[in-house]
Amino acid sequence: MKAIIAGAGEAGTYLANLLYKAKRDITIIDLNKERLEYIDSHYDFLTRHGSATSIKDLINIGIAKTDLFIALTQSEEVNLTATILAKKLGAKKVIARIDNKEYLEKNNEVFFKELGIDSMIYPEILASDEIISLLNRVGASKTFSFADGKLFLFAIKIKENAPILFKTLQEVTKETGDFDFRAIAITRDHKTIIPKGFHAFHVDDMFYVICKKESINKLMQLSGKKHFKVENIMIMGGSRIGVKTALKCEKKSNVKLIEQNRAKCEELSEMLENTLVIHGDGRDTDLLKEEGIAGMDVFIAVTGNSETNILSCIHAKKLGVSKTIAEIEKMDYLPLAEEMGIETVINKKTIAASHIYSHIMSEQVSSVQCLLDSDAEILEFTVPKGAKITKKELKDTKFPKKAIIGGVIRNNDVFIAKGDTHIQFGDKVVLFALPEAIDKVSKFFS
Repeated sequence: MKAIIAGAGEAGTYLANLLYKAKRDITIIDLNKERLEYIDSHYDFLTRHGSATSIKDLINIGIAKTDLFIALTQSEEVNLTATILAKKLGAKKVIARIDNKEYLEKNNEVFFKELGIDSMIYPEILASDEIISLLNRVGASKTFSFADGKLFLFAIKIKENAPILFKTLQEVTKETGDFDFRAIAITRDHKTIIPKGFHAFHVDDMFYVICKKESINKLMQLSGKKHFKVENIMIMGGSRIGVKTALKCEKKSNVKLIEQNRAKCEELSEMLENTLVIHGDGRDTDLLKEEGIAGMDVFIAVTGNSETNILSCIHAKKLGVSKTIAEIEKMDYLPLAEEMGIETVINKKTIAASHIYSHIMSEQVSSVQCLLDSDAEILEFTVPKGAKITKKELKDTKFPKKAIIGGVIRNNDVFIAKGDTHIQFGDKVVLFALPEAIDKVSKFFS
């Protein structure tokens, strides 16, 4: 599969590297020579100096034989123009990053389809949706749901108080009996492990587990986490993510939003009916104390500055906030944020990549989730008739070692995959896979 990405920023580079690891033919086009030189010295995929809105440059880069064209520049206008041109010049599928929510409305969808744009992504809306999902399961660092909320995948950080600390998976399984869960991955020291029965849990491990809805509370207990109702929320930053999050939360929770720009505060006050908009610096300790930071259940830092968001969350935690969420866009800061105790990190690049990645997968893949602290992906496959995976029980299938099936959705039933599970035609299967295993995994579902 041949893919071209317009935009050599962090988002385009991250996605290109992700697709390259999945053994796709990737080229990035950009006018910034310095950025392209940096990519050439650090990555193995191809770069091309040129304009994504130049017909000549697009033709020269081979747009007529391109399966997927993705415009991820900082300019919405460039992205829309580039995708329209790419489609007219022969690209099979085109995707544009946008900043205007109006374009995503259903009554405008036909208009953009007629222009040739197959799909549009608005990273800020996706990031806001992820924050809302996390507020519903505050004990987890990351959460995904499948089958209309019947099956869940949680990423939970193991702390010193976790009852499962230093126990092996085999020991935990014996203690919990018929408890429906399956550990599908452990991230430790920035390396991802597909766990076996002998693997034990260590402090600061990120533990990825599939479980059924009725088992969530038990899972939280095993991990030393507590779920609590979110009633009081403080948001730092009147960014698009901050505003969209406030709009979604203000009907159910008490929301305070702090913004430094006075003119923007006045604008937000008219937009947000039930949110208290505060003019001030969210890094000001006295201001935070005056606004009741100690009584907040969640503190969300979504300014445009990654450093400010990290430091603010650390500060909020010291002042008594139960859970902190930080938007961090600089990829180099992600390990630092983890080391400094940031519980949950939001990154628009990986969220957008998850949505784009699904477009390169086979028609059997209904969803893809890229993980922030791991190269791995969570995939949901729909099993076609005669698929290799249906021939034997899981323990006898010789499934790739760098992948693991976590849960199965069959009609209205949901169950955790085990060795004697026999996958059937029509099942939806949720699995975890490292990039090098994805092609091998796909063969079991073709």
